[in-house]
Amino acid sequence: MPFLIALLGIAAAAYFWMNRARDAAHMAGSLADGAVDLRNAARRFGFRRRANVHPVEAIEDPRIAVAALACGFIQLSDLPTREEREATETALGDALTLTRAESEEMMVLGQWLVGQCGGPLPAITRIARKLQKLSGAEHAAPLMAAIQAGVGAGAGALNDTQRDALEDIKRNLRL
Repeated sequence: MPFLIALLGIAAAAYFWMNRARDAAHMAGSLADGAVDLRNAARRFGFRRRANVHPVEAIEDPRIAVAALACGFIQLSDLPTREEREATETALGDALTLTRAESEEMMVLGQWLVGQCGGPLPAITRIARKLQKLSGAEHAAPLMAAIQAGVGAGAGALNDTQRDALEDIKRNLRL
């Protein structure tokens, strides 16, 4: 009887470790897919990272800056939902005349840029300044459409942090 219990214990431990290894392999694959998506998005839109230059300063396409600002803005929501992200992505694609795949890739690149800035608040300030340098207030309308769609898909009202960020965007874009 003790031999049978020990054998069942060994089988249970082997099953447990086999599941952990499978889950780890799945997570590694997901991370690799995310890196490939980011690399493809950067390549598609001509984004090149330069040595000793912050990634935001390397932006040359104002559409990337608009997408990054929209990503940063919805991240200021307490818990951004999938609906908010999808509504922002759709509005961004409509406003900038992008295909669905292009708007998805632009949002991936935007999320990466926000992460490189250390969070949404510093990202919004830095990227809004860069957008002003690139195109002035020319791309403000697509940005505001994407922000309104994201907010409308969520609770429908801005929180205090989002109001402050919106004022910061308007100030930096000189609206």
